Amino acid sequence: MGAVNVANKDINVSLAEKKPRVVFVLGGPGSGKGTQCANIVEHFHYTHLSAGDLLRAEIKSGSENGTMIQNMIKEGKIVPSEVTIKLLEKAMLESGNDKFLIDGFPRNEENRAAFEAVTKIEPEFVLFFNCPEEEMEKRLLSRNQGREDDNIETIRKRFKVFLDSSLPVIEYYKAKGKVREIEAAKPIGEVFEAVKVVFTPKAEKVKKSIGLSLFTLETNRASSTHGRYALHIQVVA
Repeated sequence: MGAVNVANKDINVSLAEKKPRVVFVLGGPGSGKGTQCANIVEHFHYTHLSAGDLLRAEIKSGSENGTMIQNMIKEGKIVPSEVTIKLLEKAMLESGNDKFLIDGFPRNEENRAAFEAVTKIEPEFVLFFNCPEEEMEKRLLSRNQGREDDNIETIRKRFKVFLDSSLPVIEYYKAKGKVREIEAAKPIGEVFEAVKVVFTPKAEKVKKSIGLSLFTLETNRASSTHGRYALHIQVVA
């Protein structure tokens, strides 16, 4: 038991030393989280971690931990938050990166509290893809990926779970000023333009703003000069 505690402590110390930039990515099923996470990874060089993917990978590995997870899922039990968090910690340490998108986690308040307690890390912010239920339903029914849960009854149950469990997490971080809300019903390109504003460093935003201001100033100056020449020509004529 002592060895396990030491290992866990080492993980926490390492993560604390890395001081990673963590962004929780939340949104209902069909809100476009996966697509936008791929864009963020490509443009801003984050590592994308999906709690569900990590659990499935652990099961597939055939490890003792994976067998335990698989048995719990088969029995209809909820995998303890600490198990998922340890998989996230391991993936974060092995990635070599210091910027992470954690997709679909925390799913509820218990997940949130456990993550902060175990890792001693608070997210920099929560990226919330807000999408009307009708739009998410339409997307899920039309994507035709052959998933068993892409039927109307299951989809609506998933909506309800999201509203009941995940919205309190969003409200918690909103009260701390840490939610960046994106209107996700728009076309993919427009949504990503809004996402880019959130992820662009402040210094770069200021630089772009100054550049635009200088361009406007030069344009106005050129127009003004051109106007004086035109006036002079008219008077001489």
